[in-house]
Amino acid sequence: MSDIDVYKEWLGIPADVRPPDHYTLLRLVMFEDDAEKVRANYRKLNAHVRKYATGQYLLRSQELLNELAKAMLCLTDPDGKVEYDRSLGREAPAVDESEMHTVLQYLVARSLIKRGQVSEIEHFAEARGLSHRDAVIQMKLVEPPDACRALAAELRLSYADLEDLLPDDSVLDRIPRRVVKRHSCLPLFEDRGCILVACSDEPSHELEEEIRIRCGVPMRAVLAVPRSINQAIAKYYAPGMREEGAEESPAKATGKDAKSAKPEKSAQKPAAKEVRSKSAPLTEDQKRERLMITAIATCWSIIGTVGLFWFLNNGAVGVPQIGIGIAAGAIVFGLMKATYAR
Repeated sequence: MSDIDVYKEWLGIPADVRPPDHYTLLRLVMFEDDAEKVRANYRKLNAHVRKYATGQYLLRSQELLNELAKAMLCLTDPDGKVEYDRSLGREAPAVDESEMHTVLQYLVARSLIKRGQVSEIEHFAEARGLSHRDAVIQMKLVEPPDACRALAAELRLSYADLEDLLPDDSVLDRIPRRVVKRHSCLPLFEDRGCILVACSDEPSHELEEEIRIRCGVPMRAVLAVPRSINQAIAKYYAPGMREEGAEESPAKATGKDAKSAKPEKSAQKPAAKEVRSKSAPLTEDQKRERLMITAIATCWSIIGTVGLFWFLNNGAVGVPQIGIGIAAGAIVFGLMKATYAR
């Protein structure tokens, strides 16, 4: 049973089609151009294959789930799809400019916002220095996944729901935690000579160069909701999970000498002082440390308040003054618990 043909047994793909192309794998007609249909078929097949993700089939089912994800991400990436279709013999279709939307045009076309709201959103975004994606979320007009899909359409990138994906450990091990934290990204898979990386926005040239140097191949970005990326980083880069060897600098990976690696060390210092993203959860050690600091601050506020009364009353302190000190400590504890040690 270990040699089970999962394509045939689980997906009903005839044995003479090996390896199946992306369209066959996702049960689509050849050269299907409707990205929403691609995603819909992927979701159905993903849910179906997950039923087998237990026992002796756990590893094989995950491999198939990753194949499905790679196929979906390729066929929903406009430029990646053209390249893939060309490899299957399709002539590159003419670009339909009517399908190229900005974030707001995409949302209007799908009736997620009204046309009359566009100018209000633009004004809100400009006044606060926000992108249109972030503006519609802050105005509570659109859910984050829909806003992220709209940005993906504008940037001509694919969109990924990270809850449906299980990144490849071998790829995660090649990119250290400090890099993914600094760029708010998550490495996913290696596919057709590229590293697929989930990003919260259009990737910077710095990130693209970092991935190229570390992995030896270029990256291909897919967009994901920022909060889901932060949660995935906390999950897949928890302390002790990743290989320490991945922490070596790109300079070492390319064989440069120690002098050329020095700028990398200095670049790490500001990264260590990064402000924690509000959506990224604290580790258990950080929670304990902050709770300890809160307790110390509470004790000193009580001691300081009682000491002040002792000084003002020439060394005399009564129960009321001690009660006031305890009340002051409770206030300090409450404030720090709500803002710092939560």
